[in-house]
Amino acid sequence: MRELTVLFDAECALCVRARRFMASEPAYVPTVFLAAGSELARLRFPQLSARQTLSELTVVADGRLVFGGAKAWIVCLWSLRRYRNLALRLATPAALPMARAAFDRLSQNRHAMCALFGKAVSRGLNDARLP
Repeated sequence: MRELTVLFDAECALCVRARRFMASEPAYVPTVFLAAGSELARLRFPQLSARQTLSELTVVADGRLVFGGAKAWIVCLWSLRRYRNLALRLATPAALPMARAAFDRLSQNRHAMCALFGKAVSRGLNDARLP
């Protein structure tokens, strides 16, 4: 993989914090972050459903390989220098069901968890304004 594009919910405080965390970490793979459902995301990936990308983390590798949910989360970890070994362990047949369950639980409760990280980011947040 030469480039990842992470489609994230720019109106979810938890998602924005995860995006900022990932952007601040040393990475093996250059990563572009796009607000899911944005005009730019629709132009770059017209084959993807805006509704789907807003409801679950979506990663597009090299402009064509699409990962969703727990697999997208593992790909994000895999791209980061400090977390690649963890990603490789989570991707094993023994650990993947546990990783999937944990990520699904987090995803289903992410809006409630925003209270831990502050209120949801205001509507209309522009990708270019995110660090």
